[in-house]
Amino acid sequence: MEFTKTQLLVSWILRLAAAAILLQTLFFKFTGAEESKYIFTTLGVEPWGRIGSGIVELIAAILLLVPRTTALGAILALGTMSGAILSHLAFLGIEVKNDRGLLFGLAITVFVACLGVLYLHRFDIPILGAKLRLRLS
Repeated sequence: MEFTKTQLLVSWILRLAAAAILLQTLFFKFTGAEESKYIFTTLGVEPWGRIGSGIVELIAAILLLVPRTTALGAILALGTMSGAILSHLAFLGIEVKNDRGLLFGLAITVFVACLGVLYLHRFDIPILGAKLRLRLS
């Protein structure tokens, strides 16, 4: 699908925002920051859950930034952020270690940004995108 200049700009803004947040949090996951260890210990998956989710988020960020794989990156990030959001709501609470809800807010931000990216790139979704394109023809 050909994008207008506005659609392309919005796509890049959303992709860059989501990828920047995903990449920024990797430092804390991979260095074993206290807050990160607390979260994954509370969830009962420390250290493998912390490291594994970091790897998945790194892959999602890279896929988001590569034009041919943007839709896949958005899907992967949506799945990961769904897990993060549900973990906050069910086990951790909105506020973790006096962060005033920052991590929860970042997860919501990435989720919403990736919803926008996926909508813009809906015709690029493997298998489903071609079917959507045919319905509009």
